[in-house]
Amino acid sequence: MNLEERARKYEYKLNDNDDQIIDYIVSHKSLVIENSIQSLAKSLYTVPNTITRLSKKLGYDGFSQLKNSLKEELESVNLDREDSSSYNLKRTLELLDEEMLAKIAKRIHQAQHVYVFGVGDTVPFCELFSTHLKIGGKQAEYFLHRHDAVYALNHASKQDVLFLISMSGETKQILEMVELARERGITIISLTHFSENSLQQTADYKFFFYSPKRMLENYNISDKTPVMLALQVLSNRLWETV
Repeated sequence: MNLEERARKYEYKLNDNDDQIIDYIVSHKSLVIENSIQSLAKSLYTVPNTITRLSKKLGYDGFSQLKNSLKEELESVNLDREDSSSYNLKRTLELLDEEMLAKIAKRIHQAQHVYVFGVGDTVPFCELFSTHLKIGGKQAEYFLHRHDAVYALNHASKQDVLFLISMSGETKQILEMVELARERGITIISLTHFSENSLQQTADYKFFFYSPKRMLENYNISDKTPVMLALQVLSNRLWETV
């Protein structure tokens, strides 16, 4: 996972100063690799401890590991096929942030009801996750039809949770559910492909899988295996804390 991707994954931990430092590093990777943390801090008008804290926020052991990672980014040649299932699963495991999963699990445990919604190919995953929630003792429901979801949300409370699964994060019906949930103060949890999308930008809690969109003869053949992996990891966390 490169620096930009880590910044997106851990954005909920970052402040404006962190963002400025990241922007500088991304724009001056070669320079950062060749210089000390003291030199970088001087260029940024800050102190080394600030850069060390940022490195740890991004999941590195410290600034030295960040530098080594930048060096690998510039030198490495990716040997995995980026359209393979094994690559997608590997990337998904890298994206699953334990701290965020813990926050999501805690919020789900606190919920009175959990409503799970998806459209098209994600519906079977909604059914499966709803079952996983019930196994863990939660009142959970998924929906085959839009009007059933609308009815449920119109009768939901602020103690409830809406869990939305979307490959793109841009599906019209999904975003409609976001608006309904927002109006009623319902917590929104999103699971989407790792991208900048409308759903993840508006969710209260978000986590990701990695599965770029692929089309064949006008049919979406995007790999769904990473969706299952992400849901299974979250389910395991939920069951462990029952």
